Amino acid sequence: MRKIMEISSRFVGAPLKPMETQITWRQTTNYAAALGDANPRYLDDERQEGIVAPPMFCVAVTWPISERIGEYIEAPDFPSQIVATQVHYTEHLQLHRLVRPDDRLTIRGRLAAILPHKAGALMVLRYDAHDPTGDIVFTEHIGGMMRGVRCTDAGAGAEQLPIVPAAAVQGPRLWEVTIPIDRTAPFVYDGCTNICFPIHTSVKFARQVGLPDIIYQGTATLALGVREMIDREAAGDPGRVKSIACRFTGMVIPGREIRVQLFGRQSDGDHTHLFFTVLNADGKRVVSDGVVTLSE
Repeated sequence: MRKIMEISSRFVGAPLKPMETQITWRQTTNYAAALGDANPRYLDDERQEGIVAPPMFCVAVTWPISERIGEYIEAPDFPSQIVATQVHYTEHLQLHRLVRPDDRLTIRGRLAAILPHKAGALMVLRYDAHDPTGDIVFTEHIGGMMRGVRCTDAGAGAEQLPIVPAAAVQGPRLWEVTIPIDRTAPFVYDGCTNICFPIHTSVKFARQVGLPDIIYQGTATLALGVREMIDREAAGDPGRVKSIACRFTGMVIPGREIRVQLFGRQSDGDHTHLFFTVLNADGKRVVSDGVVTLSE
């Protein structure tokens, strides 16, 4: 009988080793290209203001840590083997400003929360990116669901997680756009972002781990939803994006299509919250509880 893996919330608060990185124009423009996003704010380097990275580029900045998280957690007895059980479940980005080419960023982080869940245990990492002046550029909370892993206590850290706006009432959709996902799309996203994991690019590996086929990256699916919010609700200005949040709840098989649906707008005076979802070709939600917050 397979032994059930366990984790304790006593690791909450454990720091991560810092990582320094230099952002290049090639990285930022490649990220936009991976999404088929021709917004001149990302690609036209003759703009007087210069170019910026798409808001979701932040996930590519922190991926080298997430990819090798066992090497970065400064807790000698952390059970690193359980990391292999996790799937990306939640994402929250707070943007203080957009990342720009030539930025030199230092990423510091910590293990923000470990919580019991009916599917296993949820582990949330917090990353803070600072520029050389010490100003914060973005904060990311990334949640990994460790399937089949038992949290041995009541969990810790939930009160430290960002509060995500919720729609007062979910009404009928305000608009919908269908986006085809080419069979090559996960390979392009892999190559342009260096977010590499074989379930996205190896049919053999994907089937060995029980998937029906390769699957399109969740952050790419979310990024396409964010692209549509910027183009349709923010007049193409990514600088208005202040936060992005969602849960990943399904799979997208490349070679099929997705549907991005906006079903709510709420204003609190200084900000507008856009509530959206993304459906796969079977009509199942793959991005749930999507929220993009724009400045006015």
